[in-house]
Amino acid sequence: MELKKYINKKLTCFLKAKEKEEVLLELINLICDNKEIPDREELKKAIFYREKLMSTGIGLGIGVPHVRIKGIEDLIVTVGIGKQDIANYETIDGIPVRIVVMIVAGEGQHKPYIKFLSLIVSKLKKSEIRKKLVKAKNEEEIYNILSS
Repeated sequence: MELKKYINKKLTCFLKAKEKEEVLLELINLICDNKEIPDREELKKAIFYREKLMSTGIGLGIGVPHVRIKGIEDLIVTVGIGKQDIANYETIDGIPVRIVVMIVAGEGQHKPYIKFLSLIVSKLKKSEIRKKLVKAKNEEEIYNILSS
């Protein structure tokens, strides 16, 4: 599995929102505005329910909100880069989140879901990758960093 199969230029952005809830909504809207998921409310409900169970702030300045919902045939990934720290995004190490990768998978996509999650986290654990992402000048650069 290659990351670039799932990283989509249309679904990368610099985050305008400054707080966790607003960031999640911004990424949900980006997915739905690009017609990747027709039911915005279902996605919103699933993402916020997942965050209520446990924060997806995995450390090192990274948040990986992820859900599985019915009707999704292939993984959908959106990436948001904050130019400043995202407030209220609880993390296991206390480092403020600046990189958010939202993953939406179908209910039966356990294997590709876990494999993608593992690959993206492995890539983002590299400090040079994280530094490049937060210094990126445009969405194309974000895409190139993650898909290379």
